[in-house]
Amino acid sequence: MSVQKRTFRTIDLVLVAMFASLMAIGANLTSFLVIGSVPITMQTLFAILAGALLGSRMGSLAMTVYLLVGLVGFPVFAQFSGGLRTFVSPTFGFLLSFIIVAFVTGLIIEKSRNKTISTFMVACFVGLIINYVVGTHYMYFAFQFLAGLEAVSYQVVWAWMAAPAVKDIILTIFAALLSSRIYHTVSKRRGHPSSPNRVA
Repeated sequence: MSVQKRTFRTIDLVLVAMFASLMAIGANLTSFLVIGSVPITMQTLFAILAGALLGSRMGSLAMTVYLLVGLVGFPVFAQFSGGLRTFVSPTFGFLLSFIIVAFVTGLIIEKSRNKTISTFMVACFVGLIINYVVGTHYMYFAFQFLAGLEAVSYQVVWAWMAAPAVKDIILTIFAALLSSRIYHTVSKRRGHPSSPNRVA
């Protein structure tokens, strides 16, 4: 069986840069709203869309580019922050999770033979769950072991996520509906004819 060589097309690089930029915009549209230590952002939406529309490879690359741009010092994270100090931020786990979110969301869609609305809904919600599990557990770890705030319990950290969860559930439904509508168009423009066995 021959393995098709994968190359970076110009349109792929443009889309990667676009989604990295959307992450920076989504990080600060509503980040002035903070619950506990959690800024309310639109990043989960764009991370899920990156995976759903660009695929596991390019979607996770877009999230990696975004993370690296922020870590070198550009103010692209929530509340216009950036730099290596982000490593010790309680919300750094969410930034890491975006790479996994995009990869897994894209992978589920790629591996699905029938790319129906149900497929996109499952893939997008799996991405959302990964975002919350990785991000919230890292936040608890950061408070307990990096900041030494033992008073911030596991239950309190998850309670902070209740309000953002309502917003993210609604946005995840929107992401599934939108990506299912435009997936085939995006795939064709990227030079990946959409077929049941084709990997985006």
